[in-house]
Amino acid sequence: MPTVASSQSSTETDWVSRFADDVIAESERRAPGKPVVVASGLSPSGPIHLGNLREVMTPHLVADEIRRRGYTVRHLISWDDYDRYRKVPNGVEGVDDSWQEHIGKPLTSVPAPAGSAYPNWAEHFKAAMTRALDELGVEYDGISQTQQYLAGTYREQILHAMRHRADIDAVLDRYRTKKDGAAGGKKPQQKKVDEAELEAAEGSGAASEDDGSSNAAGYFPYKPYCGNCEKDLTVVTSYDDDSTELNYTCSACGFAETVRLSEFNRGKLVWKVDWPMRWAYEGVIFEPSGVDHSSPGSSFVVGGQIVREVFDGVQPIGPMYAFVGISGMAKMSSSKGGVPTPADALKIMEAPLLRWLYARRKPNQSFKIAFDQEIQRLYDEWDSLARKVADGTVLPADAAAYARAIGTAAGELPSTPRPLPYRTLASVADITAGAEDQTLRILSELDPENPLTSLDEARPRLDRAENWISTQVPAEARTVVRQEPDKELLGSLDDKGRESLRLLLDGLETHWSLDGLTTLVYGVPKVLEGLEPDARPTPELKVAQRSFFALLYRLLVSRDTGPRLPTLLLAVGADRVRTLLGG
Repeated sequence: MPTVASSQSSTETDWVSRFADDVIAESERRAPGKPVVVASGLSPSGPIHLGNLREVMTPHLVADEIRRRGYTVRHLISWDDYDRYRKVPNGVEGVDDSWQEHIGKPLTSVPAPAGSAYPNWAEHFKAAMTRALDELGVEYDGISQTQQYLAGTYREQILHAMRHRADIDAVLDRYRTKKDGAAGGKKPQQKKVDEAELEAAEGSGAASEDDGSSNAAGYFPYKPYCGNCEKDLTVVTSYDDDSTELNYTCSACGFAETVRLSEFNRGKLVWKVDWPMRWAYEGVIFEPSGVDHSSPGSSFVVGGQIVREVFDGVQPIGPMYAFVGISGMAKMSSSKGGVPTPADALKIMEAPLLRWLYARRKPNQSFKIAFDQEIQRLYDEWDSLARKVADGTVLPADAAAYARAIGTAAGELPSTPRPLPYRTLASVADITAGAEDQTLRILSELDPENPLTSLDEARPRLDRAENWISTQVPAEARTVVRQEPDKELLGSLDDKGRESLRLLLDGLETHWSLDGLTTLVYGVPKVLEGLEPDARPTPELKVAQRSFFALLYRLLVSRDTGPRLPTLLLAVGADRVRTLLGG
């Protein structure tokens, strides 16, 4: 495995090393001799998408670099499964409008989609993410917030927050909109909450919660879940610090109850208090958050003041990460269905490639993940990087990103023994429709001097390419080889067209490999112009080549375009090529 740069000299080019330096120094200052703690938060309110994955991969990469340096690290992933069920996501199989009745309940109290093997909504959506994280090599300690709250783990922190509710209210009030330009100083900037921010907040564990109950009885940063309907549509009407006696009413069902908060576990702190409470409780040194959290009044900004002023803690180092998009798709929201998840990506690309996409970009740089044809170019870029690493021509930052992609401190991730070009594998899968005997025949002919002897040598990349063809390429865009020659088109060719086909057919036997056929198909138009096959193309020659390629595609697959011609010719086979080209 290439060595990951971890010295101070790497910090100018390698964002992971730079953050690792900062986190180690901060951890030694705050908690010398203790494990370094980094954190992520995920809300299983719906499919956990590839934008949410950045919440995990950013601290994972930093934690892994710190482990490589010999430190003990804990990467905490808080499953915010005690958040309220906010709305029914669109496009989730096994879910209909009847799930509306569960809005306001904890995610772990909502039934899983119909047909699920999991006990509740949260566990259903956590499961797919857990499997993806395992495949990606992410080492973490998972924490269920349902278990934490129901076990009374945060009882002292809750009681402390309630005793200091006026202090919390004062912090929040700095960012609340003042009506009528209230006197007493400059009007605070209004908190802007739009859908983009809610989507991003949801991705980083921040559900769309209010700041707490404010009414004639005062402000309260704690919300009980109703003892009758289980929903959080409750209002705290009174609280006594000495006895911890709390009264609340439910606006959903009218239920009212008196409880002792020192014994009561069915509720939680509101998000803007819950998050900083956990920073202090867990001793978090590093936790990223979405770019929306940099705005005034956002959870991260407010949390930094609350953790310091209320919980006597320190805010984590918190890089803001930019959004992750999908080629041809708008920014993702986990509360809406139909958005690609890490599991979806891992069906069409290998884990190291997906890791690389997150490792090579700084957190504040947005990027897209390709589910369309762009994935072929992406794989070409990845393979080119691997060659540069192998021959020593790679730049230091690129070498570090590559090393972080192919493995972790625990070892290398599984890889494909013979990483054939993804676009070639996709073309073969397209033409053969997954027929293994035909696939092996074609792939074994790519390099006659070093033939592939088993499809296992090309896996798992071959499987990913086949999945991409079958799930992402529309049926009308699939390649179908003609069964019979196009006699009408063949009969309409002029002398130059017939001569081009003759030159191609005459050269098949001596050029029957991927490289050889590439030379042949590009060389035929050059020979027709009286040039050598290796002559440099001119603009006029490129026009002739495109015309020749279009003719071949029409004769072979009845279209003007298709898979790369050398791959297509290998897939069709020499005998059938001769038949379809009138040889």
